[in-house]
Amino acid sequence: MDLRNDPRLVDAILDWRWTGFIARLALCGAYLLGGIVKASDWQAAVAEQAHFGMHPPMVWAALTIAIEITGPLLILSGRLVWLGAGMLGIFTLLAAITANAFWTMPAGQERFMATNAFFEHLGLIGGFVLAALVAEGEQRRKATRRA
Repeated sequence: MDLRNDPRLVDAILDWRWTGFIARLALCGAYLLGGIVKASDWQAAVAEQAHFGMHPPMVWAALTIAIEITGPLLILSGRLVWLGAGMLGIFTLLAAITANAFWTMPAGQERFMATNAFFEHLGLIGGFVLAALVAEGEQRRKATRRA
């Protein structure tokens, strides 16, 4: 078996022109949706920030909406992917520390769930780094072809 060749189905999926966009949408779609929902229900967005102890909650709600809409749009557009990925990565880290501080909880189901959520958020951050790396690699390949 030749380990240098992917199965044809894998190659077909990876070569399909929409695979990259769909993967980026899967990575950041929840943030985009969250930003739209928060923008459409301002009072709930402010209440959410107050719940997590963010003061002043209106400022944090506005910042959250801006990040959750702008970051995904940059990633999905393929322009300034590094900026969108960085915005969402930092936002995700801060949110994980704020909302899933498992290290402050006593042992039990709540700590278990917060620990899982925290490490899932770290996985998302890794996904944002990979999205930025892929975009950078594509830019470098295009620049090399032009040269």
